[in-house]
Amino acid sequence: MQYGDHHTRHLRITLLRLMEQPPHTANSSLLCDGCDAVGLPTTRDRVKTELAWLAEQGLVRTATLESGLVRATLTERGLDVARGLVQVPGVKAPGP
Repeated sequence: MQYGDHHTRHLRITLLRLMEQPPHTANSSLLCDGCDAVGLPTTRDRVKTELAWLAEQGLVRTATLESGLVRATLTERGLDVARGLVQVPGVKAPGP
């Protein structure tokens, strides 16, 4: 597996896990800051790209706000993936 693929899989599960606690919603700026805080620095543009991919997989619902931020909300399936109950190709299984 290429490093870029490995990083992408980690980024995706990190985004899901950052939304794991109620209300299961966050905006792209907060998610970017959350990734930085857990040692996975990324850009806001990359977060938006990965949120779009997660939405295509049915793991989140997204809405673009007037400010340009993207608001993401976990779906039930996304919550199951974040908790490690379901695995999806392209998303790293969460660790302990």
